[in-house]
Amino acid sequence: MPAKNFHVRQAAVSALRAWAKGHDYAETLIERHAQRRKLSSADRGLLQAILFGVLRHRRLLDHWIGKLRDGKLDPETRDILRVGLCQLLILGLPDHAAVNETVEAGKASVRSLINAVLRRATLSRKRLLEETGDLPQPVAHSHPDWLYNRWRQAFGTRNAISMMEWNNLPAVTFFRVNPLAPAQESLPGKAVEGAAGFYQLEGSLPSALLASGSVYIQDPATRHSVELLDPQPGERILDACAAPGGKAFLIAAALGSAEGLVCTDSNEKRLPRLEENLERLHACKASVSVHDWTKPAPTEWHNSFDGILLDVPCSNTGVIRRRVDVRWRLQAPDIEKITITQRKILENALACLKPGGRIVYSTCSIEHAENLGLVEAFLADHPELELRGTRDALPFRDATDGAFAARIERKSTIPAG
Repeated sequence: MPAKNFHVRQAAVSALRAWAKGHDYAETLIERHAQRRKLSSADRGLLQAILFGVLRHRRLLDHWIGKLRDGKLDPETRDILRVGLCQLLILGLPDHAAVNETVEAGKASVRSLINAVLRRATLSRKRLLEETGDLPQPVAHSHPDWLYNRWRQAFGTRNAISMMEWNNLPAVTFFRVNPLAPAQESLPGKAVEGAAGFYQLEGSLPSALLASGSVYIQDPATRHSVELLDPQPGERILDACAAPGGKAFLIAAALGSAEGLVCTDSNEKRLPRLEENLERLHACKASVSVHDWTKPAPTEWHNSFDGILLDVPCSNTGVIRRRVDVRWRLQAPDIEKITITQRKILENALACLKPGGRIVYSTCSIEHAENLGLVEAFLADHPELELRGTRDALPFRDATDGAFAARIERKSTIPAG
């Protein structure tokens, strides 16, 4: 008979194989494999802990495998060993479960090998963990060399190490109270200092409050761009890259409803969720449509908006703690390609701004090239515009997701005479 939680370990290995082939993102794979095997909430949590643990510590796990096993391994066997070592050395699960139930996930021909390596790891645990301190920093913290070196140059060695440490911790959940919904007498969290309306969740997710729209799961870093935009009741506002709707909700809350809000996204499949979120959050209906902002805007939108929020596609380097596989998917040349897309979006949105209006450009990146560097290059080509303020959040400094926002306005003209 298979071990009790054999199917969870098998699901983790299957998800890792699918991820390695580029089939989907880690979060999607967890949901898919949990549903396919009809996992309980506890087993789904274990699957997520293992999969996220392997992806967060993949490079260190491979180093340990190299210390414990000579010779080549086929990709599936390596993934099984990653799953086992993650449980033993990262998650600290009981040895018997981590070993026996992981061995069951392998084919009969490799089970003795898997068993031997994992048993060796239990005997060598103290030495392996102690030696981690002597490893190169990007190996010990499981990040690509290029990313560590980039952050070290930008922020200094200590902050680069802190950034990697932050990325390897389980993400904290925050929520924002919905000012458009009836006030709640008690909330399951602790108020976040300096971020009015935001709370750090304590305990389990408040399903009833979420369903009623009283609260919305959201990191405090999301507020910076909307606060810079400063939407005012009666204004017409465009949220150009709006799905799934977190910042659209903040804009609607500032406006008093979503009636003056136009939301677009390049992916039509993401729009129903955005509409459902806004409706659940008591925001009324926004005007929602599909548009790819790397293409020119429809002429009817030209000179049409008081404020435009451009939360552009980015490298996601500020949210690696939540999007655990970004560090392995992203390559250094990708950042330059991304900035080309970001610049096109900014150029095309400019035509839609009313005289006297403002654009807020924002990312969840901590890369200068995508943030202030791009904005300064854009302004150099548009002398009629000026930078009126920036905000940024750095995880190692602010203990939130990373973010950047810049407010751009047309320069005031002085009448002749």
